[in-house]
Amino acid sequence: MTEPQLIQRLKDGDQHAARTLYDAHVDRVFRICYRFAGEDHLAQDFTQETFVRAFTKIDTFRGESAFGTWLGSIATTVSLNGLRKVKRFRGRETVLHDDLRASGGGPGVEPDVKAKLHRAVDELPTGYRTVFLLHDLEGYTHEEIGTMLGIKAGTSKSQLFRARGRLREALADHAGEWAC
Repeated sequence: MTEPQLIQRLKDGDQHAARTLYDAHVDRVFRICYRFAGEDHLAQDFTQETFVRAFTKIDTFRGESAFGTWLGSIATTVSLNGLRKVKRFRGRETVLHDDLRASGGGPGVEPDVKAKLHRAVDELPTGYRTVFLLHDLEGYTHEEIGTMLGIKAGTSKSQLFRARGRLREALADHAGEWAC
């Protein structure tokens, strides 16, 4: 069964379709929520809230973007609003793993460099950080990010450019460690 068919069945009240859509998208939604929350239990709460909102408001999904993009938009909003409520922007320990392609942070990087990188990402303005996480870590396109956040693709590109610049500045004293 295709995703549009599953969405229509969900709109018609089919809970099996809801479970199938959930299973297909839960991993990516959780990753988005975890990128923002930095804590497993918060990410789980945000993921659950994302699906509750999505399935409750499924009649508002018009199919103008991919269902995954729509879910990503909801996950981003839920995560950002949730973080505002729990005041967890500072002092969290976000594990960014090795997929920080833009920063060069990979295996073998010293723990203090990773800690500095995590702090630098946390200290980015919300818009920069959101676009950085969605683009460089989750792989969304600028067009998808624009749809999720209600901004133009060009705005997404400029925020990513500025985010990367700030991260380069924050990690400039470690640049020699990655030089060949």
